[in-house]
Formats: sequence, C-alpha cells, structure tokens
Amino acid sequence: MNRSRVDAEPVRVAIVEDDAEIRGALELLISGTSGYACVSAFGDCESAIAALVGGQGPEPAEPRGAGEGEGAGASERPLAGGGDGPDSFSSPASAPVDVLLMDISLPGMSGIDGVRLLRERFQALDIIMLTVHDDDRSVFDSLCAGACGYLVKTTHPTKILAAIEEVHRGGAPMSPAIARMVASSFRKGANSPLTPRETEILQQVCVGKSYKMIAAELFISQETVHSHLKNIYRKLEVSSKTEAMAKAYRERWI
Repeated sequence: MNRSRVDAEPVRVAIVEDDAEIRGALELLISGTSGYACVSAFGDCESAIAALVGGQGPEPAEPRGAGEGEGAGASERPLAGGGDGPDSFSSPASAPVDVLLMDISLPGMSGIDGVRLLRERFQALDIIMLTVHDDDRSVFDSLCAGACGYLVKTTHPTKILAAIEEVHRGGAPMSPAIARMVASSFRKGANSPLTPRETEILQQVCVGKSYKMIAAELFISQETVHSHLKNIYRKLEVSSKTEAMAKAYRERWI
C-alpha cells in the first residue's frame, strides 16, 4: 500500500503491544510500507510514556521465546532517534511520533489509562486503539480517554495502514462493527444543547466521516460543516472532536 502523497514526510508511528509476535508483525508492516515509519515499539505503557515524554528510550527487552505468555512489559525497540534529554519533547502540543497504536490489555498500566496520560501531555498526538476488545465499555472508555480511532486486531493489514493515514489526516477510523456500536449507542437526551442538524453532524463525525463526506451526504458545503462544528464545540465547551465525542457519550446527547 502506498500513500497518496509519496513525496510527503512519512507518518511516524509508535506501537504499544505486549505480544512480541504481533508487535513485530506491525513493525514490519509499517516500516515496510512507503510513506510510513515505525519509529518505536514498546511492550507496556510505562516504557512508552517514559520514552515519549522524556525523549529517552528504555533498554531493549530480551527476545521472548515461543510459547511464552503475555505480560513481559519491556520494550522491544526504544524510540528511534532518542533525544537530548528530558526536555526534548516538552511541548504539550508536539510529540516525537504522529500516530500511536495502543493495545488495551497490557501488563501494568492499561492502554486506556496510557491514552489519558499521553493525551494530557501531547494534545496533538493521534492514538488508535488496536485490541481484541469490542465491548461497548472498552470502546467508549477509550474514546473518552482521548483515542481518535478504534480497531480490532482482526482488521486486515491494509486497513490498519489506511486507518493510520486517515487519523493522521484528521479522521476517526473505526472497525465497521465498532462504528455501528457507537452510532446505535448514541441517543439524543432531553437536555441536549445541540440542534437536530448539529446532532446529525456530530454523529457523522463520531463514526469517522470527514468534512467532505459529511458535506456530500447532507448536501451542504464543507464550510457549513465546519461552521456547525465550531458551534458544537462552543455549546459543549470543548476544543476538539474527541472531547465533543466524549462529552456527547457521557451525557447521551447524540
């Protein structure tokens, strides 16, 4: 799979996955595809947070043998390029990677807690959950924590790459079953501050549709979509679509 802009800088991807076989396969997939670069891979959230926040990668783990159980939390490969010290990536809006693939069930800190901590530190970091869990609690807790997308591990490799590209361009990729769950779980509450059109647009955003797709489906301009979203953010007192999705879920406003 090749990205549409082959001359663009590669999307820098990090992985947090405690299964060494899956982690290795993802590294090969990403780094072996033009337009993408796997710059780091970790076996637990603690190692990932230490590397991404401090700019220093942990010591590589000893390779795990066949048949070993999950839970060896050390990193297989630290952050590429390292950094010059704890302040190398101190800006809250700038992370040393573009997209992070995050598992949920990890040794030590859960992936959901890891998302929450990393999003507090790096507001512009795009995180996709890549997990076996497809229950509504895991999905919505992940979105509320700040995840921008949600894929199950049975997702085809080409679709994983497409999801990385989509989230990097501002989308919210989800496996089809997850998107249906999100859409069907949202019910407009009696006290919603949103108009019917705003509710409709926010629901479209929640299932991963772009401004262009929403505009085409609703027969309005992209500028109108953008204007509605500005009003949505103002009414919900949020500053991003992820926060809007989380608040709408909590309040059952859509």
